[in-house]
Amino acid sequence: FITGIFHLKVPESSHIGSAIGRIRAVDPDFGKNAEIEYNIVPGDGGNLFDITTDENTQEGVIKLKKPLDFETKKAYTFKVEASNLHLDHRFHSVGPFKDTATVKINVLDMDEPPVFSKPVYTMEVYEDTPVGTIIGAVTAQDLDAGSSSVRYFIDWKNDVDSYFTIDATEGTIATNELLDRESTAQYNFSIIASKVSNPLLTSKVNVIINVLDVNEFPPEISVPYETSVCENAKPGQVIQTVTAADKDLSPAGQRFSFRLSAEASNKPNFTVHDYRNNTAGIETRRNGYSRRQQELYFLPVVIEDSSYPVQSSTNTMTIRVCRCDPDGTILSCNVEAIFLPVGLSTGALIAILLCIVILLVIVVLYVALRRQKKKNTLMTSKEDIRDNVIHYDDEGGGEEDTQAFDIGALRNPKVIEDNKIRRDIKPDTLRFPRQRPPVEDNTDIKDFINQRLQENDVDPTAPPYDSLATYAYEGNGSVAESLSSIDSLTTEPDQDYDYLSDWGPRFKILADMFGEEESYNPDKVT
Repeated sequence: FITGIFHLKVPESSHIGSAIGRIRAVDPDFGKNAEIEYNIVPGDGGNLFDITTDENTQEGVIKLKKPLDFETKKAYTFKVEASNLHLDHRFHSVGPFKDTATVKINVLDMDEPPVFSKPVYTMEVYEDTPVGTIIGAVTAQDLDAGSSSVRYFIDWKNDVDSYFTIDATEGTIATNELLDRESTAQYNFSIIASKVSNPLLTSKVNVIINVLDVNEFPPEISVPYETSVCENAKPGQVIQTVTAADKDLSPAGQRFSFRLSAEASNKPNFTVHDYRNNTAGIETRRNGYSRRQQELYFLPVVIEDSSYPVQSSTNTMTIRVCRCDPDGTILSCNVEAIFLPVGLSTGALIAILLCIVILLVIVVLYVALRRQKKKNTLMTSKEDIRDNVIHYDDEGGGEEDTQAFDIGALRNPKVIEDNKIRRDIKPDTLRFPRQRPPVEDNTDIKDFINQRLQENDVDPTAPPYDSLATYAYEGNGSVAESLSSIDSLTTEPDQDYDYLSDWGPRFKILADMFGEEESYNPDKVT
């Protein structure tokens, strides 16, 4: 059985699912018969609470099912029924084996954070709205009995939040920078509200701002801006289908219109056919085109959108005239093809160009060889005369003929020095006789050569540098005395060469040659 009335005090800030109180029923049985089940009787306020059985103590644990609000309701009363979990059918007639008790719960007022009027705030603003324009407001209230004032501020998380500001007292939101829908179409950030009396009590709400598009960019032709037309095109032939592109985020149902510009409407070359489905066709208006007369045509096309304010632009298309086969397949659009004779194929043109290139190469090589040959000839003529072989068809008169050889032919024209006498030719003005000092007896050959060398160095009539000078000189001290006839006053018949036989076998040949004439026989000389 349960006795009396249970009184509980619960703070309004209690969390859902938390235990807010316990009640106990008394059962004198033991074991399984003592297990108790608790239930809340439906009635006033019972739907905010729940009750379960503690298996260890057999107490009823009351839990919170929904949040409490002191400002809404300050007290709740409901009944709790306790009964045996295991009933013995033999004792059903004895009694109901259950009892009820009343539970009264008083809600305690707590200092709570402000409460926003909406769970989410959604606002709209046009792009390029002036800075400082108010686009909306948020509202939060302190529902406590004291009713404190509320302050607002933006929960800064990234640079995007800097595009807006909020009034701390009123909660109004204004633009802080110019907005561009093509850059960012939607902004999402949080606003925090706090109590002035207790700034630690705060609440947060999400704010979504959609940027509305303003028609600021004119439409343009989508690529390509260049197309072609065949020379054999017929009037009314569609050569290109064009579409439009708009940098603005086009709303649903956006329409683009196409037309020729005013200055091109009177020209009989091409026209624009608007298909009224945001596409248009470029059509021909002439029966054939000639590349020889005009290779390129420029067609101004005007495109206009249907947004507000209306934006339009003029786009110039380039149309190139090409040579095509009868089926309309393009064969050539090259500029050089315009000047080709009728019937001359591309292969023939390539062959002609190759021949021209070969002829040019031959001419260049010929000119280069001629220049090289001329250069070699000039270089050869500038060579030093000493590096050449000079051929003379003149026969001299022997070693005693000193007048037949012109020593001036060997002169070097490059060794002329200022204020110096030439040593490679005989001077015309200076003619000094060659006077050599007599050679003293017993003069050493080394002294003799040095003396002659010094004479040639200072002799202006000496031969060229590379000439060979010969001298007849005989030393002294020979046992056989002089063998030379130089400085000899006697003649050959007066000489007696018999003493050569006494000199041994090395002088045998000389003794035979200069001995008695009848004793010398050349056939016996070996």
